[in-house]
Amino acid sequence: MMIAGIDEAGKGPVIGPMCIGGVKIEESRAHILKVLGVADSKKLTPKKREQLATQIKKHADGFFVLEVSPSQIDELRKIMTMNEIMVVCFSKVLEQLKPDLLYADAADVNAERFGANLRRQYAKTSPDHAKEIDIISMHQADAIYPVVSAASIIAKVRRDELIEELKKEWGLDFGSGYPSDPKTKEFLLNWGKDHSGEFPEIVRQSWQTVENIREELKKAELK
Repeated sequence: MMIAGIDEAGKGPVIGPMCIGGVKIEESRAHILKVLGVADSKKLTPKKREQLATQIKKHADGFFVLEVSPSQIDELRKIMTMNEIMVVCFSKVLEQLKPDLLYADAADVNAERFGANLRRQYAKTSPDHAKEIDIISMHQADAIYPVVSAASIIAKVRRDELIEELKKEWGLDFGSGYPSDPKTKEFLLNWGKDHSGEFPEIVRQSWQTVENIREELKKAELK
């Protein structure tokens, strides 16, 4: 039986893409992932994640990373919620892997609803398989199921690579891209000041963080 795990990296940042990773492996060989030492990607160092990503890709029966750019996220947010976007993205990864059993790291406060929505979305492209597949949707699945940990790792490694590429391409250090990162916030404030509240394409324009900075800049102008 083929099992798969799907998880995201970069749902929350204001800068850079989001990556959805999927890993598929024969259930009888899934213990290999544990032997490799896969764990919740947030608990691993970047170097360890990179080493593991290489090993995961070598041992898996299939893997896929969907990259979603900031502008794609902004466009989608005009017509759907972030939770709905996650369902669509997870479904696209599922289409590539087509396992018998899927473990999904639920990107919704209601894990069961996320699983049901994912099945409904998947049925649009794979109606027959959507009826047969077992979908287990859980919070913190990346800390429970090694196949989800593996998906989380390849997604995080790819996002980190893309962030480094953007920093080189733009010649800028904007930190991690997360709104809580002081370096990210400072970059956005300075850029906003220098460009009349406009932001580059690497920034998710629909994020509240961007709105807040625009408000701050307007208030500063009025003083």
